[in-house]
Amino acid sequence: MWGNRNNFSINQLTIKTVDTLSYKTLSVNKENSSKEWVVIDATDLILGRLASRVAILLRGKNKPNFTPNADCGDNVIIINADKIRLTGKKLTDKVYVHHTGYPGGQRFATPKDLLERKPLAVLEHAVKGMLPKNRLGDELFRNLYLYVGNEHPHEAQNPKSITLNEI
Repeated sequence: MWGNRNNFSINQLTIKTVDTLSYKTLSVNKENSSKEWVVIDATDLILGRLASRVAILLRGKNKPNFTPNADCGDNVIIINADKIRLTGKKLTDKVYVHHTGYPGGQRFATPKDLLERKPLAVLEHAVKGMLPKNRLGDELFRNLYLYVGNEHPHEAQNPKSITLNEI
């Protein structure tokens, strides 16, 4: 049934060994990720473009060892966060809606109102909306540091300054 073609001796068989370590996918976790500190000056930057690039940095999607279920992103410091720009008439026409939890507790605010009362809230809201809506997103959001002026207290971490085009 099998014929003569399958009759061979062990001497004719060559066994090749494969380096299996080169084929393994390395998953990054919090302990072995290479986290850096990054400073971005937000003066005259457009809100949405800045927020999307910051979300990429916080998530770690710009790195070759990105792992979707781990915190492998950088720590991002944004200075002059109150000097962001909104294009068009978004400063007065866009509306943020939240509810206090009480009957009749729906509240409305424009970015202009929020920038006067809480200068960092507009950028926080934009970046948080671009992160995952789970525990990982909460953990990633803690790696964002926003400051109103030019100064920040993270000089000991030796952060490198980057622009939006470098991301």
